[in-house]
Amino acid sequence: MSQELRNIARRTLIATLLAGTALNANADVITDWSIKTGDFITESKLGTPPAIRVMALVQTAAYEAVQASRGGASVEAAVAAAHRATLVKLLPAQQAAIEAAYQAALASVPEGPAKAAGIVIGERAAGTTFAQRASDSITAEAYRPHTTAGVYVPTAAPAAPTWSLRTTWQLTSPAQFRAAPPPALTSVTWARDYNEVKDFGAKGSTKRSAEQTEIARFWEYSLPAIYFGVVRTVATQPGRDVTRNARLFAAAAQALDDGMVGVFDSKYQYNFWRPATAIRNGDIDSNDETARDASWSPLVGEPMHPEYPSAHATLAGAVGAVLKAEIGTGAMPVLATSSPTAKGATRRWTSVDEFVREVADSRIYAGIHYRFSTDTGIALGKNIGELAARRVLQPGDSVVRNTY
Repeated sequence: MSQELRNIARRTLIATLLAGTALNANADVITDWSIKTGDFITESKLGTPPAIRVMALVQTAAYEAVQASRGGASVEAAVAAAHRATLVKLLPAQQAAIEAAYQAALASVPEGPAKAAGIVIGERAAGTTFAQRASDSITAEAYRPHTTAGVYVPTAAPAAPTWSLRTTWQLTSPAQFRAAPPPALTSVTWARDYNEVKDFGAKGSTKRSAEQTEIARFWEYSLPAIYFGVVRTVATQPGRDVTRNARLFAAAAQALDDGMVGVFDSKYQYNFWRPATAIRNGDIDSNDETARDASWSPLVGEPMHPEYPSAHATLAGAVGAVLKAEIGTGAMPVLATSSPTAKGATRRWTSVDEFVREVADSRIYAGIHYRFSTDTGIALGKNIGELAARRVLQPGDSVVRNTY
């Protein structure tokens, strides 16, 4: 995320959180701390992949703490302690704010053995999570630019070129659900989707509607808070308990993190060009249906990594699959979340598929993805989310796994 977007996020964070509070009237310690954690992550200025990794570790530790809070220990103290221990280690620059939130949370818990036991359990849960994820390391960036000796190429480094080398949560390998190759440049699919994004994703597009522009701006934000706002609208429905919510948040967080690993595996496998590159070079793709526009620019600045498949669509597909599994045949709540890049505005959906489709379409309206890429991203995320749902949403003692 650019510095401009970070500034927008900080300016509108209070409005976003207020909107989230209004949407989630039946909050518990898990949903409350998810809002705080989103705040800390935003203030840390992390990019999307590392931010999602932080959320996965935090939500997993919180679930472990809830599971262990039996026999009279305070679950509120345990969850608070688990959050503090993980967040301070992962976001050391935010320590003062984290400590303040932790002390405020503990102040509402009555003094006594239950509180003391909860603190010990929460700290132990964080330590166990870190120990069991010890093999999850971030390989040093070593991207080699494509060039020939002496020829200038842009010097900005691509994002997350080694992200797929991380240890996954539930995937057997980063390539378990690797996407098939993108369509051939001579194909009908390529020409169709090239022209769609060219028409609807251009900065000065006359075909994109006002609402489509709003959708593109809304989903310009990609940090975990925007997805966990949707998760909270399920978690705050009547009749739920803190254990079930902790499991839901852990499943969603792990699915998102595995989604990032899986999508970057595919992205750097195919190294496919962004619309801005393709459309300015429409005369060299051997397709007569893709006219060149030498000055074409997207509505939203392109992320610094290969185009295919769409990461945002992958994330939406992963969360959507977890939510579908969680809701099952029960009543579908109105899903909602707020976005700092839309000045704290809230959007709502009456089905999971509607939510997922909007996220995917937003990237076409933004001018940074083709439809085949968003469709592939949804499918990739769906596979990953369904795997997380099968393994994490089922009651059990632990949701921490190292699968390879």
